[in-house]
Amino acid sequence: QVQLVESGGGLVQPGGSLKLSCAASGFVFSWYAMSWYRQGSGKERELVARINSGGGSTNYADSVKGRFTISKDNAKNTVYLQMNSLKPEDTAVYYCYVRLREDYWGQGTQVTVSS
Repeated sequence: QVQLVESGGGLVQPGGSLKLSCAASGFVFSWYAMSWYRQGSGKERELVARINSGGGSTNYADSVKGRFTISKDNAKNTVYLQMNSLKPEDTAVYYCYVRLREDYWGQGTQVTVSS
């Protein structure tokens, strides 16, 4: 079955960095685009970044452009989100997402940016 397992979240001070990972299984990873979403407390879930199947094309939310980088390692069935210059407003649960015949989500990993 399809599984998406995120890791790498935690507590970081403003201006710091974190790298999230999402290990995928149960489908042909190299065939599909992957995305990261986030949901802050009391907020709607929003798209953070998306990468195409081959890893050569990316899209970002305006709020993270220039600070976050999404990448995809098809040999390791893993998608990453490198987050730099973190701000308190980046605090959220971050989810890995793939759309096959239906939508699949990981369990989420908490990122807290606070001094």
